[in-house]
Amino acid sequence: MRSRTPRTALAALAAGLTTAACLTATAAAPAVAAPLAARHACSSSVAIDGFSDALDKTAYEGTYVGNFSALAADRHGTVAALSDRSSLFRLDADTLEPRSVLPLADESGAALDSEGLVVDRDGTYLVSSETEPSVRRYSRTGKILDRLPVPAALRTAPDGRARANGSFEGLTLLPDGRTLVASMEYALSGDDTGLVRVQTWQRTKNDRFRLGAQYAYPVDAGLGVPEITATPDGRLLVLERGFTSGVGNTVRLYLADPRRATDVGGTETLTGTGIRTVRKTLLTDLAACPSLGATAKQPQPNPLLDNIEGMAVTGRTKGRLDVLLVSDDNQGPTQTTRFYRLRVRV
Repeated sequence: MRSRTPRTALAALAAGLTTAACLTATAAAPAVAAPLAARHACSSSVAIDGFSDALDKTAYEGTYVGNFSALAADRHGTVAALSDRSSLFRLDADTLEPRSVLPLADESGAALDSEGLVVDRDGTYLVSSETEPSVRRYSRTGKILDRLPVPAALRTAPDGRARANGSFEGLTLLPDGRTLVASMEYALSGDDTGLVRVQTWQRTKNDRFRLGAQYAYPVDAGLGVPEITATPDGRLLVLERGFTSGVGNTVRLYLADPRRATDVGGTETLTGTGIRTVRKTLLTDLAACPSLGATAKQPQPNPLLDNIEGMAVTGRTKGRLDVLLVSDDNQGPTQTTRFYRLRVRV
C-alpha cells in the first residue's frame, strides 16, 4: 500500500481447514520447545541476524527498486519481490541483488496496486491487487493466465463493502498446495472495525481455484496486517503494523495455528454472519530487537524499524525458520527499502 497511514487490516488464518473450525483471539505467548538462545534476540522466539539497506533508492534496468509489498521464495536460489507499482523483481537469495524485473498489468494494460504474491508449484505467480480487489495468475513472462472469483462483499465500494485502497493485502499458499489465502487490509463497512476478513480458495482438479471458507482476524488496537505467510508445517505467520506521526512504526509478528482449530462457541463473530475469528499468539514486537547500528530517516521507537510490509519463509534449519522481511519505502525521502533476516522458532 502506498499510504503511510496505519493498516487496520486483516489477516491470516487457517485456510487449509477443510472443516469450518473456529478459533478465538488471544495474545498469549506462543508455545515453543525452548527459548531461542542466540545473539541478537528480540524475544525467546525470534532473533535478528542482520539487515541491509543496499537496495534503497536504487534502480535496475531503468526500474525503481522499492515500493516492496510482498516477498516469496522463488526458484533457483532467488526470492521474488513484488512492488506495488506493478513490477516483479527476482533477487539473489543471498546477496539480494536484482537478477530480473518483470512488468505486470491488468487485462487492459493498466498498472496494478499489487500487494500479495505467491509462487505456485508450477512456477507461475499469483498476484493480488487492491484496486478491485483481484487475484490473477501470471506466467513467468507476465502473461495473464487466470483470474480468481471474489465475493461481492469484498469488492471495493460502491460495488462492495471494501474501502478504497484497503482490500487484499496478504496472500499465501498453504504447504499442501491446495488452499490459497488472501487477507483484507481493513474491515468491511458494517463489520466490527477490529475484525478483518480472510478469504480462502480451494484448488480444483483442473488446477484452478474455487471460493472456499471465509474467516476473520482480530488486529491489535491501532494496527493492521500488511502480510501473511504459511510456515512449512501449515501454520501462519502474521505481520501487524501501524504508524503514528512523530512516533514511528509498530511492527509485531504473530503466529496462527489452524491445525488446532475447534469450535469453542465463542461470541467473537462478525455480527449476523457467523464468521468466527482466528487464534493468534505473539512471537515478538520488533521494537524489542537490537538496533544493530541501524539509522532511521524519521522518528522511530527503534531505528531498525521502518514501514515493514513483505515477508517470506526462505528456509528451515535446526528447528527454526529463516524469515526475510522487507519494508515499503513508498519511494519517499523519509522511508527506507530495508531487508531483515530473522530466525523464528514456532
